[in-house]
Amino acid sequence: MYTKEEIKDHVEMLIDPSVNKSFKETGGVKFLDIDEEKMIVNIIIGLDKLEDDYKRAVTRSLAKLIKLDLGFTGIKADFELNKKSDSILAREVRYIGIASGKGGVGKSTVAANLAYALKTLGKKVGIIDADIYGSSIPTILDMEVTPPKGTGDEKIIPFVKDGIELISTEFFLAPDKPLMWRGPMLGKMLNHFFYDVVWNKDIEYILVDLPPGTGDVALDIQGLIPQCKMVIVTTPHVSASHVAVKAGFAAEQLKHEIIGVVENMSFLKHAGETIYVFGNGGGKIVADKLKTKVLSTIPIGQPKDHISIFAPDEEIGIEYLGLANKIIKEY
Repeated sequence: MYTKEEIKDHVEMLIDPSVNKSFKETGGVKFLDIDEEKMIVNIIIGLDKLEDDYKRAVTRSLAKLIKLDLGFTGIKADFELNKKSDSILAREVRYIGIASGKGGVGKSTVAANLAYALKTLGKKVGIIDADIYGSSIPTILDMEVTPPKGTGDEKIIPFVKDGIELISTEFFLAPDKPLMWRGPMLGKMLNHFFYDVVWNKDIEYILVDLPPGTGDVALDIQGLIPQCKMVIVTTPHVSASHVAVKAGFAAEQLKHEIIGVVENMSFLKHAGETIYVFGNGGGKIVADKLKTKVLSTIPIGQPKDHISIFAPDEEIGIEYLGLANKIIKEY
């Protein structure tokens, strides 16, 4: 059976009749997934013009390719309007993906503190909380979770916390309710984050808090922002570092450049002693296998005046400022 990447390569060779360009040129493959049990391909295609004639022509081309040429039982195609020209995707923005192999390593806390450090250094920063099933950035930032406001032309106004813009799935869900969406709905939500949010025109950095692991969201991000550079977060523990390597290799397969590794919860300082609660050296193991470097080792600690964000004059806050400086130089 063909993989999703192989199917996408084939689909991208088809022509978008609304502009007479290949879907590779237009970035028209917005989402692609395989129902392996039913042998059905689910796909979301972006067209520059959503006229019925164009949709019918693409549907016929897709059916021939997927069913006759590639041997699948069926295809379910949805269409949406390409809106790249008036979205943040058309701007010169630096995208930094914060990734990990497993949950519980503090990836979202690292993303939030890095955003504050970049802001402290004078950068205009936004956060996309793309950790769809486990979104936690609003909680980390101690924000009230309320539905986002919209503009007259049905765009989404991002939330702002301490000068940092933010959009998160958590703002679209009922409190304490789990997200039960399947692949196509997730792809549409991510598209909204990039196409339909009215980000500040001066935004310089967008931090993308990715789900742990190597699932569909990583593929969707690659389609939306292939230029995104990655920071891999791990703890020193061998189990965390083992799966962090897999996340790094997955990023490389998607042709994302890895800036480096952050080893979070590296050690605990107590009574003048350094205690390695979760072992030692996991970050270096990940960096060596990915042929990159350890950008920072963040100790275990609790901020003085916030639930999760360290002030720039605290020891760990200074460590985050150093991390931000390194990323600025690397990007």
